[in-house]
Amino acid sequence: MMEQTKEVLTLTPLPTATMSSSTSMSRMKLVTDHEYFEPYPTVKHWFKKKINIPKQTIKDYFLAYLPFLDWISRYNLAWFSGDLIAGLTVGAIVIPQGMAYAGLAKLAPQFGLYSSFIGVMIYWFFATSKDISIGPVAVVSVLTGSVVDNVRRDHPEYESHIIASALALISGCIISALGIFRLGFIVDFISLPALAAFMTGSALNILMGQIPVMMGNNKYMNTRESTYLVFVQFWKQIKYCNLNAALGLTSLVLLYSIRFICIRASRRFPKREKIFFFISTLRVVFVILLFLFISWLINRHDPIHPRTSILGQIPRGFQNMGMPHIDRTLLSAFGSSIPTTVIVLVIEHIAIAKSFGRINNYAIDANQELIAIGVTNIFGPFFGAYPATGGFSRTAIKSKAGVRTPLAGLFSGLLIILGIYTLTSMFYWISKACLAAVIIHGVGDLIVGPKTLKGFWQASPVEFFIFWIGVIVTVFSTIEIGIYSTVICSGSLLLFRIARAHGEFVGRVQIQQVKLTPTGNTHITNRNIYVPLNHSDGTNPTIIPVSLGNGIFIYRLNESFLYPNANHYIERLVEHVLQETKPGKSNVYSSLGEQPWNLKTSRRRQGGQEQDDQRPRLHGLILDFTGVAHLDITALENLVDARRQLDRYADKTINWHFVGLSNPWIKRTLISAGFGSSDQVHTVFSVANVHIDLDRGENESDVVLVPILDINRPLFHTDLDEAYETAMSTLHHQETFYILRDDEM
Repeated sequence: MMEQTKEVLTLTPLPTATMSSSTSMSRMKLVTDHEYFEPYPTVKHWFKKKINIPKQTIKDYFLAYLPFLDWISRYNLAWFSGDLIAGLTVGAIVIPQGMAYAGLAKLAPQFGLYSSFIGVMIYWFFATSKDISIGPVAVVSVLTGSVVDNVRRDHPEYESHIIASALALISGCIISALGIFRLGFIVDFISLPALAAFMTGSALNILMGQIPVMMGNNKYMNTRESTYLVFVQFWKQIKYCNLNAALGLTSLVLLYSIRFICIRASRRFPKREKIFFFISTLRVVFVILLFLFISWLINRHDPIHPRTSILGQIPRGFQNMGMPHIDRTLLSAFGSSIPTTVIVLVIEHIAIAKSFGRINNYAIDANQELIAIGVTNIFGPFFGAYPATGGFSRTAIKSKAGVRTPLAGLFSGLLIILGIYTLTSMFYWISKACLAAVIIHGVGDLIVGPKTLKGFWQASPVEFFIFWIGVIVTVFSTIEIGIYSTVICSGSLLLFRIARAHGEFVGRVQIQQVKLTPTGNTHITNRNIYVPLNHSDGTNPTIIPVSLGNGIFIYRLNESFLYPNANHYIERLVEHVLQETKPGKSNVYSSLGEQPWNLKTSRRRQGGQEQDDQRPRLHGLILDFTGVAHLDITALENLVDARRQLDRYADKTINWHFVGLSNPWIKRTLISAGFGSSDQVHTVFSVANVHIDLDRGENESDVVLVPILDINRPLFHTDLDEAYETAMSTLHHQETFYILRDDEM
């Protein structure tokens, strides 16, 4: 088999009458300008291409792990001012948020501060997003709290922060490995409805778990149960609500009021929009400080037995620095929760990073972002941190505050460490009911609104129902089961769509386009388009596509030809062909005993029926592979089986034509199965510019071009018109044509 195939330009054939039987091949010469030989793809060439990596590419690969090296040398005062304002703003928000989310993780408030500090201080080294802020988030905190509860139920000897740190370290190692091996594309398999269902269900779970804390009756119920059970128990125990309810409800109303007033004011006074933005952004800080003072007034006389729930003593500095503790018992205790934790850490961060990248007109590297999350969660446990990832509210604030580079995280970290070492005594009086209101206010933005749901319904009703399946399962079970249910449903839908990929038989429609030139004349051009015969693509049903007839069919494959859909494609192809054509023999089976047992026919022959059959005999098939990116072994075997079946049915060798083969490996695969031959010039592998040079030096206009082809061989074509003309020519010509001069005809 040759390593390369010569390219030939296939043109429309002339009528047989114009041909001369005394053609002399010695007087014909074909010369090509810029002749190109397309190489036959080989495994050796593929490996050589992959292994032979330029040195500069290797250098760039390792430098890509530290993206800050690309921009740090260009850092300037304009960037500094934007980063300073955004960093300090986020730092002020992260301090109360971190302490609040630590409660969701069943940890002391200081662990939320540790996680917040490590997240912002490490991320900027590895970041490809200027907007993302890594730290504790509500959903991950709830999952961590569930893991802590489950492990301590069976192994009470482990402290809560040890469990959380071990979970962060293991998750970080797995996520880093995904990034190093460039497996970030895995995130793309999680659909938007699945992600929206996960966020909405998690938000409802968190919201319902924090309402009893805000109202003060959380001591009389288990807020870690399913959402619907917490809802029922809350109303049963509502009589135990106390003074915390006043602080919590007032805090929540105040948070929403400030937000509403700032939005209205910024619309009315657009010149002062920046001022109202910062007031709205820092409303959490204002409310925390206000109710910290109120809590101090209420409880200052008896801090040991406070009248409202307060945070209590928070140690100063990093009190839990050290080597994370992991052993086999602990690992096996939370091993089943690792996949869920990894999924949540990854999808929440990547989804937010991509969203803000599109908003602010830059692209992120998903693999590098995985490395950033992984490294953050690997080093975090050494400082006492628990699992952290990108948070939506902090990222939105950071973006609107005018951040210029990822270095803004450094300023957030400096403010957080200032709080860890100097403000812990003040944190003692923070109201837990107020923190619960802050959490409720924050997760409210995660719930999908009616406008988005309407968009889901209009775009894909099936995925709309998948969204609701995820939400309902989360509400009536757990967040983990809700994640798995949506991912499984989305994956099943994807596999179903691949397996039931729709192949279409198409016909030709001639389009006439009339253009008005600047001189006032009209320019008319005609072209052919090929549309489904059954108008499944929504084309005008009053326009009837012309079926090729004469036993020639065009079959279009709309997706890659792979093992899940191979059988479906071929079944539809063969069924339609058998229905529209008659057998090559009038009596396929000479006797009743030779008939297959499952053939639906009569015991008596009906002689006149074959003579009355007006259907054409099968002559050729044109497969449109324009939408096919890959062809695997299973699909190829199905194609070969179909060829054998149809050849036997037609009692001759059927001509197969392939259009739109964009991948050279598909050509190699087809050739290996006998669809075309790489050692014959007859195979049209691709198109090259052809120039004709005759012995006598005549002009090109004096030359008539006809196809150089072998009618008994299947061909590869560039478009359907070419394939159609070639297939039709084999109906009338039973010889190979060449390039001829006018005086030879």
